[in-house]
Amino acid sequence: MSDSAQPRAQRALRIGIGAALIVIVGVFAVVVGMGVVRSAGEQVVSVPASAATAAPIYVDVQGAVVTPGVYVLDADARVVDAVTAAGGFRDDANAAGINLARLVIDGEQLVVPTLSADGAAPEQFDDGLININAATSAELEELPRIGEALASRIISWRDENGPFRTVDDLGNVSGIGEKMLEVLRPLVKVG
Repeated sequence: MSDSAQPRAQRALRIGIGAALIVIVGVFAVVVGMGVVRSAGEQVVSVPASAATAAPIYVDVQGAVVTPGVYVLDADARVVDAVTAAGGFRDDANAAGINLARLVIDGEQLVVPTLSADGAAPEQFDDGLININAATSAELEELPRIGEALASRIISWRDENGPFRTVDDLGNVSGIGEKMLEVLRPLVKVG
């Protein structure tokens, strides 16, 4: 190859490589552009995982309601929703004897209390058990082996996960093992 032919060949090679790069970039731009155009018409809907997987719950509503029975409610239903599903309060219902704002628990029996014969609310029976779904930190600390830190973890677990469904759910709280659960079972309740 002569000296004058060599620069021409190198120049042609550079032009060929440059053209190939331009074609590759052009194809890439077209592919990206098509993706943008296709996705422009699509709508993305975000559904919280808990809402997508929340199964309905069953609650047995008894006592001073119009239509006692088992009702299927949304997973985030409250006592007021269960009472409404049962037709509302009867005239002799003691509405103040029940926490209407409490979340209901799947499988629970909800009993709406009645007023006494003279129209007064009956005295509440105190069974001496601590309700782990309503107890304050101070009340939890009255339990054996429960200090301020563990009481705080119990309340945090309850706030993050909803009410305890059974006393055994206390085992899900960090720091409560089977032995401690055995000590606590006869002293606490859910409700």
